[in-house]
Amino acid sequence: MIKILDKTFEIYIEETKILQRVAELGKELDRDFKDKNPLMISVLNGAFIFSADLIRCMGIQPEITFIRVASYEELQSTGKVKEVLGLKENIFNRDILLVEDIVDTGETLSYLVEMFETLGPKSISIVTLLHKPEAQQKSKKPDYIGFEIPPKFVLGYGLDYNGLGRELRDLYQLV
Repeated sequence: MIKILDKTFEIYIEETKILQRVAELGKELDRDFKDKNPLMISVLNGAFIFSADLIRCMGIQPEITFIRVASYEELQSTGKVKEVLGLKENIFNRDILLVEDIVDTGETLSYLVEMFETLGPKSISIVTLLHKPEAQQKSKKPDYIGFEIPPKFVLGYGLDYNGLGRELRDLYQLV
């Protein structure tokens, strides 16, 4: 058990299991993007650790860039997405690999996919470490999923609670 600010969390998924699944996802992406030149777009802040580990597990060498959007306050999605750090790269006729830390309601994902589609990419594939299918209300299901989880609040491995806990190696759930 750990305490962050006013909340208590317990280990949910250990680092070894996370890294094993990330390696498996890397192999799947290698297979599916073998003859392509994808642009990996990592959604900050939460996906930075997942993206770094994922790209190191891939044999292909995609170009990588970052975009930052926000939709959370405290423990819940606000239902509104705001772009904080925009995309600078030209994605026209590119295979896009959009990397998310977690797909919860799907608001952020829906916003990003709609925005990217207006820029004319060849394809958009979505990879997420965590997916909450019971909570998802918008967007399509991600193409590559690390773990499907129930609608619980989690942190660690890049995910935070009020900016804290991203550095934790394991994933923790709210008690």
